[in-house]
Amino acid sequence: MICHLMGVLRMNGLQVYLAIPNKKSFRLVSGSCYLPHPAKEETGGEDAHFICANDEAIGVADGVGGWVEVGVDAGEFARELMCNSVAAIQDEPKGSIDPARVLEKAHSSTKSQGSSTACIIALTEEGIHAINLGDSGFIVVRDGCTVYHSPVQQHGFNFTYQLESGDGGDLPSSGQVFKIPVLSGDVIIAGTDGLFDNLYNNEITAAVVHGLRAGFNPQLMAKQIATLARERAVDKNRQTPFAKAAQDAGFRYYGGKLDDITVVVSYIAGSSNT
Repeated sequence: MICHLMGVLRMNGLQVYLAIPNKKSFRLVSGSCYLPHPAKEETGGEDAHFICANDEAIGVADGVGGWVEVGVDAGEFARELMCNSVAAIQDEPKGSIDPARVLEKAHSSTKSQGSSTACIIALTEEGIHAINLGDSGFIVVRDGCTVYHSPVQQHGFNFTYQLESGDGGDLPSSGQVFKIPVLSGDVIIAGTDGLFDNLYNNEITAAVVHGLRAGFNPQLMAKQIATLARERAVDKNRQTPFAKAAQDAGFRYYGGKLDDITVVVSYIAGSSNT
């Protein structure tokens, strides 16, 4: 179920005017779960993520597995990119982090061979400020509804936008930038394609509703969602977002897609100072 989001959204130079709620002070309370592909557990898989609790910022990255064909572990690139993102965040003004600037700095200082998607989200006084490049991304859940889902960026089926070391790949400036107002009680779910290829928005939202009713903290909710995504990934008898995309591209495919799965869940909570 998709509900309407009130606020201002700027994307690729386009600006949509909507009603903005009054500014309020919020906190971003986050937890995560990472399930590497079973065949990649010994090397740690190819996803990476971070949570900067004090700076109220999160990020996810998915190293592109095709590099293994030339003997490169793209997970190293993704991990270095996220590590450099954390370093860049430390140089940002408190409460006014610019994810696009963070990603630009992180990419320029990442030297490992490989390529990766990237999604960085920060909480500001205006709401969440984010950049997404590729097929990782995030959704915003409010009152049991998905009120926003970042669009996928890909050159073609299963060929995502990706940052690469050196001069190859897409540029950080190709990422889509979002400014989305939030309310206390909103839940942000960020993840790699291992999540969004295997679960539809309504399935993620249902898991969020269940978790909130059960009193789950963000980490426990992230584990619940990641576990459900893994169950779908190995289910050959259920339609999934990846299967639907493959079918639309002319392929005969049904079931889930086994992959690294990263889920970062963030609760928007009222500031203890308000």
